[in-house]
Amino acid sequence: MSKEPRRETFVRLPGDVQRPFQVFLNGVEQQEGVDFVVRDGNLVFERELAQERLGVGRWTSMVFGIAGSYGKDDAVDVVYERDGRPAVAAKLRFEQLD
Repeated sequence: MSKEPRRETFVRLPGDVQRPFQVFLNGVEQQEGVDFVVRDGNLVFERELAQERLGVGRWTSMVFGIAGSYGKDDAVDVVYERDGRPAVAAKLRFEQLD
């Protein structure tokens, strides 16, 4: 058994998100209590998520079609209602806490 500390990923919910809402990670619906919990206005995933960081050289090579993007780039989206209409908060930013 590994004694490594578990890393958590926190995703801040936009201020206008109210229940009920749906959470998607890379297009796959996630279940509250199984895949994440809601704590203090954040979605908390008990695993490390990653967003690809592109440097100038990598970005330039992608623009000119020299290279593609193969890094890990997780996306968290939340579907909810705002003023009685469907709304989506897409590709929410997240942070890691050790």
